Parts: sequence; C-alpha cells; structure tokens
Amino acid sequence: MITLYTALTDRLSRADWLLTTLARLVFAGTLLMYFWVSGLTKLGDGLFGIFQPSVGAYAQIFPRVMEQISYDTSQLTLFHWAVVTGGTIAEFVLPALIVLGLATRLSALGMIGFVIVQSATDLIGHGRLEDPQTLGAWFDKIPDSLILDQRAFWVFLLLVLVVKGAGPLSVDTILKRRLDA
Repeated sequence: MITLYTALTDRLSRADWLLTTLARLVFAGTLLMYFWVSGLTKLGDGLFGIFQPSVGAYAQIFPRVMEQISYDTSQLTLFHWAVVTGGTIAEFVLPALIVLGLATRLSALGMIGFVIVQSATDLIGHGRLEDPQTLGAWFDKIPDSLILDQRAFWVFLLLVLVVKGAGPLSVDTILKRRLDA
C-alpha cells in the first residue's frame, strides 16, 4: 500500500506542468476580467483615453487627495497622472501577459506588487483599515474577507507562477525552445 501511494505521489511531484498550467488557467478564469473591467473604469474619453484617466480613476487610487481638491483633477501633479496611468496600463498588460505565458515570472511579480498597492489603497486610502469585514483575520472561521483571505489566495496563485514559471503551454516555453535551438 505504501509503495503504491509513493508511486502515485512521486508522479504528481514531477507534474510541474500541471501546476503551472492550472495556475494560469485559474488566474484567467477568476482574475483576468476582474482586472480588465477595473482598468476599463479608469479610461478617459476617446481613442487615447488610457492617457487621460477619468475622474473616477483618480478617485479610486487617490481618494483622500481627490476629496481635498473637490475632485478637480487640474490640481493634480504629473506624479498622480503617472501613477494612475501606469496602474491602468498594468491592469490590462500584466494579466494578459500571465494568461499568454509571456514574461510570466516578471508579470506575476508585478501583479503581486499591484495587489499589495491595491490592498493598501483599499485599507488606508479608502479608510477601511478598521473594518474587520474588509481586512479580515487569519485563523478565524470566516474565510471571505477582502484583504487577508481573498487577496492572500491571489498572491499565493501568483507566487506559484513566480517560482515555477509559466509551464509548457506558454509563449515563454516557445521562446526558450527557439533560443535553445
């Protein structure tokens, strides 16, 4: 019985392709559209709306600053524009790269940074740090808080990709094979 168990688990231990492929599939199925829809809410009008973020984009990312200036974006600096524009571009580009499996480790690391900044903005910028439902707690009986529960799973999923890479069904693998040939 132990020999059979060991034989089966040894095969699973060598199935890195399964873990990495499923990690990207789960990301695509659960988070790709979340980030893209969030990015769409930040676009300004017109063809180049990505470079002219909406008032809502600034309010999402810099809520306290926007309140202080009565939502008058003309009072914001180049720094605010760069952060909002960079964050909006990241919401489209990084998830797409992960799904394609292109620069996967770097893209997943960027997404981890994005999720950390997003969480800090939700907690500090939007004043939800004291809200136990938003922050949550580990090792409690309620697994649905936004930050410590849900986003911990997001980061864990992304860490799998940082550590293991994209797997065999990816642009990274195709490029590596071409370089090795």
